[in-house]
Amino acid sequence: MTNLKTVRTEKDRFFASHQQSPLTPAQRHSCKGLNYFPENPALRLDVAVVAFPTQDAVSIQTTSGNPQAYRRYGKFKFTVDGKDAELVIYVGQHGFFLPFADSLPGSETHPAGRYLEPEKLSNGKFRVDFNQAYNPYCAYNEQWSCPITPAENCLKVAIRAGEKVFHH
Repeated sequence: MTNLKTVRTEKDRFFASHQQSPLTPAQRHSCKGLNYFPENPALRLDVAVVAFPTQDAVSIQTTSGNPQAYRRYGKFKFTVDGKDAELVIYVGQHGFFLPFADSLPGSETHPAGRYLEPEKLSNGKFRVDFNQAYNPYCAYNEQWSCPITPAENCLKVAIRAGEKVFHH
């Protein structure tokens, strides 16, 4: 079993049975696992991030209306299926944060976007593995408050990796 399969199996187990799962008790009872895209090695990227000269503070709105504070760290460019794309990485109180929405909202991916925590590598690049993209907890239960993907991170390309939209 690959590391990604192991992570997904453990996550499915957590969602289906753990008291701290974002699912309601009724959802946990019927949970057969989350929906994922097949692993896509082409969307596991080590990217150079161009840091912004001034890392401006921004407030990112949440689903509950309470904004969260972040700093715009930098931008990276990449290609998906021959199409150019770029995203901004933010820094929050828990580290690097990459919210993004792709061109499949509602049909294949969560309409408000998905999240990643990019890993800064020793060579100064960042590992951005879209296979690890996950839905915010508010995608499963509206009791949760989640940052809403900023417009600058809404892509015109499909990211067919990571978690798919949740249908219950």
